[in-house]
Amino acid sequence: MASLDQLLHLLNFLYPAFALGALLALVGCVISRNWPSARVFITQTAMNSVAGGAVLLLGLWLFGRDGKMATYGALVVVCASSQCWVRLGVGRARGR
Repeated sequence: MASLDQLLHLLNFLYPAFALGALLALVGCVISRNWPSARVFITQTAMNSVAGGAVLLLGLWLFGRDGKMATYGALVVVCASSQCWVRLGVGRARGR
């Protein structure tokens, strides 16, 4: 397999984690009606995506294949927990 194909496979594997991380960061901003700076939004997206990527890799290692519903369920739970944790940290940093 060529290098470009390997890169595309890796990006497609990690896409659900990135998409969910960005969506949760965006929804968190809309619900709280508190639009943070772009740096805070990117940080929230990165934290959620890294946590989700770790779950996807753990699911691949544990089950031996990707795309199991248990892995995607764990992805949602971990990303939501990460978003709550990040939002609490942002709120404390601003003195709320």
